[in-house]
Amino acid sequence: MTAHTATDIEAHIKEYGEWRQQLHGDVAAFQKWLKEQDLSDIQVDQSLSHILDTLRDDKLYVAFVAEFSRGKSELINAIFFGGLGRRILPSAAGRTTMCPTELLYERNTEAQLRLLPIETRKTGTTIAEYRGFADEWKTVKLDVKSADRMAQALQHIAETKIVSQQEAQALGFHVAADEHEQGMHISDDGKVEVPMWRHAIINYPHPLLENGLVILDTPGLNALGAEPELTLNMLPGAHAVLFILAADAGVTKSDIDVWHDHIGSEKSGSSKGRLVVLNKIDGLWDELRDEKEVQKEIDRQIKDTAKHLKIPLGNIFPVSAQKGLYGKVKADKKVLDRSRLLELEDALGKEVVPAKRDIVRNNIRDDMDEIIKATRTTIMQRLKGVYEHISELASLNGKNKDVIGHMMEKVRGDKEVFEKSLQRFQATRSIFSQQTNVLYAQLNIKNLDKLIAQTKRDMEISMTTGGLRACMKNFFGQASSTMEEVAQQANEIKQLMEGVYAKFQQEHGLSNIKPSSFSVTRYVREIKRLEKKHEQFMSGISLMMTEQKVVSQKFYDSAVAKVRAIYKMANRDADNWLKNIMSPMESQVREHQIQLRRRLESIKRIHQASDTLQDRVKELEETRKIVREQEKVFNDRAEKLLTQLKAEDKSIDAKQFELEDRVG
Repeated sequence: MTAHTATDIEAHIKEYGEWRQQLHGDVAAFQKWLKEQDLSDIQVDQSLSHILDTLRDDKLYVAFVAEFSRGKSELINAIFFGGLGRRILPSAAGRTTMCPTELLYERNTEAQLRLLPIETRKTGTTIAEYRGFADEWKTVKLDVKSADRMAQALQHIAETKIVSQQEAQALGFHVAADEHEQGMHISDDGKVEVPMWRHAIINYPHPLLENGLVILDTPGLNALGAEPELTLNMLPGAHAVLFILAADAGVTKSDIDVWHDHIGSEKSGSSKGRLVVLNKIDGLWDELRDEKEVQKEIDRQIKDTAKHLKIPLGNIFPVSAQKGLYGKVKADKKVLDRSRLLELEDALGKEVVPAKRDIVRNNIRDDMDEIIKATRTTIMQRLKGVYEHISELASLNGKNKDVIGHMMEKVRGDKEVFEKSLQRFQATRSIFSQQTNVLYAQLNIKNLDKLIAQTKRDMEISMTTGGLRACMKNFFGQASSTMEEVAQQANEIKQLMEGVYAKFQQEHGLSNIKPSSFSVTRYVREIKRLEKKHEQFMSGISLMMTEQKVVSQKFYDSAVAKVRAIYKMANRDADNWLKNIMSPMESQVREHQIQLRRRLESIKRIHQASDTLQDRVKELEETRKIVREQEKVFNDRAEKLLTQLKAEDKSIDAKQFELEDRVG
C-alpha cells in the first residue's frame, strides 16, 4: 500500500483524541491524588472510574445515507481511503453497497470483515444483539498490506442471492408490483435478487478509525424500510449524517422521502450534524462553458436543494467524489481543489468533533461537579475542625485541671450525642431501603418483558393497521407512565433524605448540602420519539402485503429493543443515584466523627499532662498548613478539570444526542 496522507478531518479528530487522552490522564491523576490524601470513598472512586471508562471507550459516528447510484461508496473512498492509492469499497454503476456496513477499529482484534447472513432477519433478533454472537457471522481476514487484496475481500459486501418472491417477503423486503415502484423487482423467471448479508462490519486500522471514528454506510431507501434498527437506533445516534444527492439528477421525490422520513426530522428539526452533499458536480463541468457559468448552475442546484429539504445553504456541499479520489490517488492538487472535497472534509470535522466533545462533556460534567463539590465540602469541614480545635485548646490556656476535665466531659458528651444521632441515621436506612425497593420494582426489566410479550400477542391477533397502532400506543403509553411513577418515587426518596440531611446539619453544624435529584425526562423523551417514529412508519404501510406485516413486526422488535435499552440505562442511572445520594452526608459524618475523636484525645492527653498545650497547638497549626496546602492543590486540579469540561461552542446542542449516545 502507498503511504497514508493526513486529511483535514483527520486533523480535527486527532485533536479531539488528544483532548480526550489529556482529560483521561488528568482524571486518573486526580483519582490517585484523592486516594493519597484520604479524600476519596467508594462512591467517589466508582464515579471517577466510570468517567475514565467513558473517556477510554469513545466513538464518533458518521452515517452516509443516499439512494442508489448517488456515489456514496465513492465518497467514502475519497474521504477516508484516498491515501491508499486505490478504491477500497466496491464502487461502480448501480447498486454496490447491498447491506448496511460499519467501518471501525477494534483494538486487539485483527483486520477483518464480518458478515451477518440475511436469513437472520427471520429470527426477530436485532443486529445489536447479534453483535454478541460471534459464531453467527462469517469472518473474512483483510490483508492491510495490499490495497488490491483488501478491495477484493470487501467485494463480499455487494454479494446478492436469488430467492423466490415468498422468501424475499419473508425476509422483510418489499417486492415491487412494477418496475417504476420502489422495492425489489421480480425477474422474468419470477425470482427476486436480494442482498446476501444483513449487516457488515469492517475492522480496519485506519488513523481516523483508531481515534474513535465509526462510519455507517447505508444502502438506501429499501434498507431503511426493511431494517428498522437503522431508522430507530443507528441514524438517530449518529453525530453527523451525510445525505448524498446527485447534482446531475437534483432532488428527486425518493430523496425527499428519505430525508423527511429518516434524517431531516430528527433532533426536533435541528440541522446540526446534518450535511447534504451534491455529488457528481463534474457532470456539470463543460469545456464549452466558462467557470462562472458552471458555478452559477451549481449555485442554482444548492438553492433548489435548500428549498426542497428546508435546510440552510451552508449545510449543502457540492463535490465530485470521483475527481476527489483521483486527485488524492494521483496527488493532483488542481483536480483535488476543483473537486471541492477538502471543503466537505473540513466541514465534517468541524461538525462531528464539537458535537461529540460536547456529548462527552455533558456525560462527565455533572458527575465531576458532584465529586468536586463533595470533596471541597470535606476539605472545608476538615479545615473548620482544625480551627475549632485550635480555638478550643487556646481557651484552655492558663486553666486548671478541673476546667480542662470539664471541657473533656463536654466533648465526650458531644461525641455520645452524635453517636445516638448515628443510630437514628442507621434506622433511617431501613426506610430508605424500603423506598428504594419500590423504585427497583418499578424499573424491573421482567415487568417490561411481560408487557412486551403481551403486546406481541395482541399484535399477532390484530389484523388491521389501526389495531396494530392501538397495540403499540398502549405499549409506549405504559412504558412512559412507568417512568413517571419512577419519577414520583425518586422524589419521595429525595424528600426523605432532605429531612435526614437537614436534621444532621441543624444538630451538629454540618455543611448545608442537599441530596441530588433523579430525572426521567430524557428517558420519557426518547420513548416518545420512538412512538412518533413508529406512528410515522405505520402511516406509510398497508397490511394487504405479506412483507409489510413482516416489516411491521421487525419494526416492533427494534422499538422494543430500544425501549429495553432505555430501561437498562435507567436502572443503571437509578442505581448510581441511590448509591450516591447518601455519599455527601456519609462523608461529612465520617469526618465529624474523626474530628470529635481527635478533640477528645487531645484534651485527655493535656488533662493527663502527657502532652503540653503548646505542643498540641503547634501540631494543629502544622496540620492546618497541610490542609491549606491540600486545599490549594485540590482547587488547582479541580479548576483544570472544569476548564477542560467547559463547552467552547455554545451553538452545538449536544444534549439532544446524549441518550442515543449512551444506549444506542
